[in-house]
Amino acid sequence: MSLLAEMSIFPMDKGSSVSPYVARMVQIIRDSGLDYSLHAMGTTLEGSWPEVMDVVDNCFKDLEQDCDRIYMVLKLDYKKQEQGQLEHKVQAVEERIQS
Repeated sequence: MSLLAEMSIFPMDKGSSVSPYVARMVQIIRDSGLDYSLHAMGTTLEGSWPEVMDVVDNCFKDLEQDCDRIYMVLKLDYKKQEQGQLEHKVQAVEERIQS
C-alpha cells in the first residue's frame, strides 16, 4: 500500500519568514525514515496510513508547543498494493513529455 501525502504546515503568528519552523517540520519528516520530497510549496512523503499520519501528528504537536496559530494543507493519494509512487508519478509524466 502506498499513501502519498503532500503537506504544507507553518505558523501564522511568527512573521513573514517561517523557514526555521519549516526546517523543524522537515527534520521530523527526515527522522521518520519515510521517503519524501521537499519543494517550494510543501513536502510530499510516502508511507503507510499509520506512518504518514504519525508524521503529520508529530509536526502539528511540535509547532503547537510555541505557535498560537498554525496553517496546514494536507492532500492524500492512496493506492492499494503499490509502493514507489513518489518517484513513479513524476517519471510517468516526464516520459510522456519526452515522447
